[in-house]
Amino acid sequence: MKKIALLLADGFEEVEAITPADFLRRAGVEVILCGVYGPSVTGSHDITIEADLTLDELPDDLDGVVIPGGMPGAANIAESEEALKLIKRIHNDSELVGAICAAPAVVLGSAGILEGREFTCYPGFEKEVSGARFSEARVVRDSNLITSRGPGTAAEFSLALVEYLVSKEKAKELALATLQGSCL
Repeated sequence: MKKIALLLADGFEEVEAITPADFLRRAGVEVILCGVYGPSVTGSHDITIEADLTLDELPDDLDGVVIPGGMPGAANIAESEEALKLIKRIHNDSELVGAICAAPAVVLGSAGILEGREFTCYPGFEKEVSGARFSEARVVRDSNLITSRGPGTAAEFSLALVEYLVSKEKAKELALATLQGSCL
C-alpha cells in the first residue's frame, strides 16, 4: 500500500487538505495527516483537525507528500526547516510531491523545487517564482511533481494524485463515483 504525508499547518485551506485525503483513502492509499507544528491544526476557515502524527513521528518509507495551500498555512509550512527537509528528501528520491493553491509558489518555489519545472498555482502567486514555467492549466503534472490552482480544482488535483500513486483506472473509477466524470 502506498503511503503519503499530507502536511498541515495553521491557516491551511480545508478543501485542499480534506479532498485529497478523502480521495486518496478511497483509492487505498494510506494518508497520514501530519501536523507540522503539533497535533491540533486549525484551517483558514476555523476548522480544527487532529493530525495523525507530527513531523518528528513520520515514518521514513513515504511514497509522497501533499501540501495544501491557504494563507498563512503555506507560509507556515515554508517556515518549517523540518517540513522543507522532508519535502526536499521526497523530491530528491523522485517520489510524489503534490502542492495546490499558494503552496507551489510559497513552499516549493522558495525551496527551489520548481527550478526548471512546469507548475501552476493560485492566480498571482506565480509572480513569486523564477526559473520555472507557469501554466494556467487547472492541474499540471511534471514527472513526480503535481500542482494545482486552488479550492475549485481540489477534486481534479486529487484524481491526478490517485492516478500517479495507484492507477488511471482507479482515478477514473473515483471520478465516476464522486461525479467528477468529466475530469478524466
